[in-house]
Amino acid sequence: MTKRLIDIATADGPCRAGLFVPDGGSRTAIILFMDIFGPRPALDAMAGRLVAIGHAVLVPDLFHRFGDRPAFDPKTAFSEEATKERLFGMLRGTTQAMTVADTGAFLDALSAQGFSGPVGVTGYCMGGARALNAAAAFPDRVAAAASFHGGNLATEADDSPHRRAAGMKARIYVAAAGTDGSFPPEQAGRLAEALRAAEVDHVIETYAGTKHGWCMPDHPVYDPAGAERHWRRLETLFSETLAA
Repeated sequence: MTKRLIDIATADGPCRAGLFVPDGGSRTAIILFMDIFGPRPALDAMAGRLVAIGHAVLVPDLFHRFGDRPAFDPKTAFSEEATKERLFGMLRGTTQAMTVADTGAFLDALSAQGFSGPVGVTGYCMGGARALNAAAAFPDRVAAAASFHGGNLATEADDSPHRRAAGMKARIYVAAAGTDGSFPPEQAGRLAEALRAAEVDHVIETYAGTKHGWCMPDHPVYDPAGAERHWRRLETLFSETLAA
């Protein structure tokens, strides 16, 4: 596997991204939408799992508008009030519309790197909703979209992903934690209803016994069994939807 850091031109300035490519090359690509803690070694390792099954992976910094900053440690970041407020400030300052616009630039960058075909997207925490909205915004490029412990997937907000179900052509997979205040059962029901009404091929699963953040290897609630289940689901999703 090789990793290169590239700067992607967006309407709001350059976005630094890691591009991971199998040593033997690949014809397929995946965009990994980060959680709130941003690019870090844990996301590099997760990209490596997808590279190992034959895909190139792009990991962009969705908080690029806030410039360079230190890496955040998920084990301590929320226990430090100043750090917690900084993280949520960046989240509030990075709207869904901004990420959708950025995603257009990400797709162009992948095309420039030789990945011009259908892509997969997967998102974690804040990245989950962004992955689903990317599927709706770019239906002719995004063949599969997954959300893991994503929050606010079916809210009253105008940019809630469930409101954009009619625009989705991708196969959708959503995995929820056993208990997650950011994606309670009523949201899951609302999302399922919207996807069914739009005739979107989808699965929504609950990983009983897990907590929000269970997929991330550096998160204090990391669940190894749940994480391996998520990798199996992703491998199946992408193997069935992305042309080799």
